[in-house]
Amino acid sequence: MTQRVGLIGYPVEHSLSPAIHQAAFDTLGLDARFELWPTPESEVAERIDGLRRPGYLGASVTLPHKGVAFDLVDDTTERARAARAVNTIVNRGGRLLGDNTDIPGFLAPLEQRGIDLTQTRAVVLGAGGAARGVVVALLSAGCRQISVGNRTPERARAMVGMLQAPVPIWYGPIDAALVEWLEGATLLVNATAVGWEGDALPLPPAMLETLPREALVYDLTYRDTPLLQAARRLGLETQDGLEMLVQQGVAAFRLWTGQEPPVEVMRAAAIAARDGRA
Repeated sequence: MTQRVGLIGYPVEHSLSPAIHQAAFDTLGLDARFELWPTPESEVAERIDGLRRPGYLGASVTLPHKGVAFDLVDDTTERARAARAVNTIVNRGGRLLGDNTDIPGFLAPLEQRGIDLTQTRAVVLGAGGAARGVVVALLSAGCRQISVGNRTPERARAMVGMLQAPVPIWYGPIDAALVEWLEGATLLVNATAVGWEGDALPLPPAMLETLPREALVYDLTYRDTPLLQAARRLGLETQDGLEMLVQQGVAAFRLWTGQEPPVEVMRAAAIAARDGRA
């Protein structure tokens, strides 16, 4: 029987995940298919319940359903509970385990760069599920200082309040008050949707110029966003979200199959799929 796994979200047509995971399945000779499952909110519960059936390995979950998925699975890992979000579901004999592989996925490029997060002062832009996962990841790595900026500061306050963080997290609007945080930051993370399309920046260009020259600008979007382009013009190091996508997929593949994934194959497939759409 061909095993099935897919991506639950709405929309999902833009996703590179089918290319990444199918390449891994095929390389290891596994009889499995990765599919796109566009799922509006009204159908999420039924879709996730269907993963209990034989022949389903599980699913990936993307926007806007990571929070809902957390409430619909039977068991969750510690990191999923910390983020209160699930991006990977595993069918274990009819019981569904929810995990959050975005957390190790986000950290992997920083580890590859040799960045010591215990000495890092980070500014995170955004207050949604992606930003929450980033903050949880930074906390798990012992990040020295975290500040959260959002256009609606009330959302930032609510997000920080959900985390029960062991250290203080500063939060506020993306305005002049953010400049003080940026002046001392060594990591800026864009966890907003600004940059997926168009030329908009998630913060005014003048604020970006206040970052120290040694700062890294990390955009979770897996394209060369206007933010990354502007950062490079200032001589800053940049990191897009493609490696995060690959590494969260690597962790999910292990959970679904119990096998060691072919990481280089998955990375090459991700790059080819992205470049093919450029």
